[in-house]
Amino acid sequence: MASFVETGPQAPVTEAIRVDKVSPRSRLTRTVRALIVIIVTFIGLIPVFVMGITAFKSRADVVAVPPKLVFKPTLEGFVYLLTERAVLTQDRLAEAQAHIDELNWMQRIALENGQEITGPSDYVFRLKNSAIIAGVSTIVSVGLGLLAAYAFSRFDVPGKGDLLFFILSTRMLPAVVVTIPLFLMYRQLKLHDTHLGMILLYTVFNLSLSVWLLKGFIDEIPREYEEAALVDGYTRLQAFFKIVLPQALTGVAATTVFSLIFAWNEYAFALMLTSERARTAPPSIATMLGRGGIEWSAIAAGSLGFLIPVVIVTFALRRYLLRGVTFGAIRQ
Repeated sequence: MASFVETGPQAPVTEAIRVDKVSPRSRLTRTVRALIVIIVTFIGLIPVFVMGITAFKSRADVVAVPPKLVFKPTLEGFVYLLTERAVLTQDRLAEAQAHIDELNWMQRIALENGQEITGPSDYVFRLKNSAIIAGVSTIVSVGLGLLAAYAFSRFDVPGKGDLLFFILSTRMLPAVVVTIPLFLMYRQLKLHDTHLGMILLYTVFNLSLSVWLLKGFIDEIPREYEEAALVDGYTRLQAFFKIVLPQALTGVAATTVFSLIFAWNEYAFALMLTSERARTAPPSIATMLGRGGIEWSAIAAGSLGFLIPVVIVTFALRRYLLRGVTFGAIRQ
């Protein structure tokens, strides 16, 4: 009994000593990891930083050697991005400068470079096409993927493994390999340069990602929750919407962000399968040429404007995205 009394109190002391010895190492490990994350993040954001400052540089500052980090900001790039312009003759230039007070800020910036604005550019229209095509295809692919993932997760589907592999195989080929067959097929079906054709294409390519991601999330949700709901009189559909869907919301948010990013940034299909009506922003930005040279400030401004909507969506869903990436805390 005495031995038990002597050794009993020693366990917490030994544990405390062990914790004290490990804690400094754990703090050092966390500090090193944090520094690595900061360094990698800083390196990854360098191109974004360069793009951001280039959007506010004049043409002379953009092509300056060595590159200028200190410069006078200007909205010249945004004017070139959003407008179509024509070079003024000397007489027209003198006449316009005489009435400069009547001009708005965009016309004044164009006038400083000897140009006049003749109309809006196609950038806003292309950005609108990107929003429509990416938004609709993301909603459809995530909705269909959620239903398919639930079926694969909860039911004994004949040939489940083969079907899942077939769905995944749609993402195995590079886009360039299937672009020509798709182009010929779309020409026959009159889907070339249409919103419907691009929505269908992006939906199909995003569907495999949605099914596989969402199946993993739904697999982590215990079946007992649904079984209890079915016992209480819920139908299978009611159990899905009231039990499974709320718990899989983090996974749905993460899948939505990944699908949206793919559809928003896609370049090869948009370049080959569209021309005017359904052309999205990525091919338009890459082919943006100025008068007498490439307008790098306009390209940077267009890329910055193209980046902002995805950043806003990702930031709005950041809480769900973080929980979705680390999903799996629920255990049976």
